[in-house]
Amino acid sequence: YGVRPLICKALPVNENQQDTLKEDQILYNGEMWRNLYYKVKGDQFLFSKEFSQGSVTINGISFKNILINYDIYNDEVLTPKKDKSVIQLNKEMVDSFKMVIQGKTYRFINAQDDSLPGIKGFVNLLYKGKSELFIKYKKEIQLLAVDDKYDLFYRTYRIYLLKEGIVYQVANKHDLLKVLNEDKTQIKEFIKENKSKISKTEPESFIPVIRYYD
Repeated sequence: YGVRPLICKALPVNENQQDTLKEDQILYNGEMWRNLYYKVKGDQFLFSKEFSQGSVTINGISFKNILINYDIYNDEVLTPKKDKSVIQLNKEMVDSFKMVIQGKTYRFINAQDDSLPGIKGFVNLLYKGKSELFIKYKKEIQLLAVDDKYDLFYRTYRIYLLKEGIVYQVANKHDLLKVLNEDKTQIKEFIKENKSKISKTEPESFIPVIRYYD
């Protein structure tokens, strides 16, 4: 008996499917993520190990309504695939991303030496006018911090002000007035009239003063 050849016809691919495939290739252009710190107490993420609703822009292309998380220990952005595996996005291609956590939107941009001298990686942009205000979050590991047995993640952050192309670290009212020295008297009056309390524990408290300066 002769064997008849099996003829397979290619399924048609429409433009929408092609576009989706291209977008998936751009979005998932990264490495498979594995948790290497499961023995460390706490976690390496910004606020929670749970994924949050958000969006990301990669090489100018925006992807909205996706789940993302931010590993601030390694400065990496993560997103789950449909098969529940987790991808560590190609950091060099990520322009910016947003996360919505407890109703509050956090916007991060990928800082570069030419735009933010001395700062690298993702920074939380709080204000953008003539000047810019942003936070750089970090997590570090404190060795044997729990019962002298387990290492512990702890979070730190620094607040930066970009003014006339120069980046300054600011932590309190004194630092801010020092940077805005040329208009110090007017700014002091503004702070007094508005009873403004400037504190590192509330980074947004810097914004009204910087907006007034701008």
